[in-house]
Amino acid sequence: NQFGGQDELCFDGGAFVATNDGMIHEHIAHFEAGIGISDWKIAAGKWQLQNASSANLLSPLEQDYSAAVIALRDYVNKNKFPGVLLGLSGGIDSAISTAMAVDALGAERVICVMMPSKFTGSESLTDAKNCAEALGVRYEIISIEGAVAAFESVLAPQFAGRARDTTEENIQSRARAVILMALSNKLGHMVLTTGNKSEMAVGYATLYGDMCGGYNCLKDFYKTDVFALTKWRNENKPRIGLGPSGVVVPQNIITKPPSAELRENQKDQDSLPPYDALDDMLYALVELEEEIEDVIARGHAPETVRRIQHLLYLAEYKRRQAPPGVKIGPKNFGRDRRYPITNRYLDRE
Repeated sequence: NQFGGQDELCFDGGAFVATNDGMIHEHIAHFEAGIGISDWKIAAGKWQLQNASSANLLSPLEQDYSAAVIALRDYVNKNKFPGVLLGLSGGIDSAISTAMAVDALGAERVICVMMPSKFTGSESLTDAKNCAEALGVRYEIISIEGAVAAFESVLAPQFAGRARDTTEENIQSRARAVILMALSNKLGHMVLTTGNKSEMAVGYATLYGDMCGGYNCLKDFYKTDVFALTKWRNENKPRIGLGPSGVVVPQNIITKPPSAELRENQKDQDSLPPYDALDDMLYALVELEEEIEDVIARGHAPETVRRIQHLLYLAEYKRRQAPPGVKIGPKNFGRDRRYPITNRYLDRE
């Protein structure tokens, strides 16, 4: 079987030998290049397997994590990047993305940048620092407050008389993108984005801001998958991983409420349903392609399902401009699910 990453695809290897009774007698390790040798002899006019090597099969979580690691490793190495850099915010998405990068490339090829604003809490600063130390990566702190203030000053005459809204929030995200891309240009490292599939599905991301980069390890992982992967990685070191054993994502990052920290006391749940409910709706709408009535029948409020469906189609223009990322599930954005950006054929209230 083919093994290795090719842009958004990752081939897992795992070649095997099967006999005509349907039994698998030999299995080469997944996500590793290898050769298996088996012995056969003819008895009673039939070929019979005498002995063969075998490998332990990986759990579903280790398979998914390993696919993300191999896909990133091959994308970076085959395209001759010296390494990667990413914003480490103190949140779970950037933390597990950093762990994947270290497992793929080694800590010496990963640079993390904390870019605090006036809305960044001390808890996030501590969590990001602890995560960077656990993974052994280079860690820099570059404040965006001066850049944001300069942008707001330049735009003040145009914004006069208008209330603050998501415009000012997006300026912060785009200021961070400018810093990361400048470092990328100067150092040659590729920027990783860290948005998960839940956020990309409903457009909870800033175009040319946190979506700015060359590759996204989490592109096909829902937020609930991110939590499961992080818990697994803290308890296990992947067989193919180059990173350390033990806890690599501090527990506080996992347990605290997710927040973009673009305004005072902001929480993801201010704008979105709880992630377990959101991901169930999205899985039904995206992977299963269920009608809205069927999604409602799964136990969700009709008005919530209609809103999520509306956001899903509305965000198509953002997804078209998102960086590539490894395909994990049966229907990823880009290769598998293709919808037009101009979608007035939809019934909307």
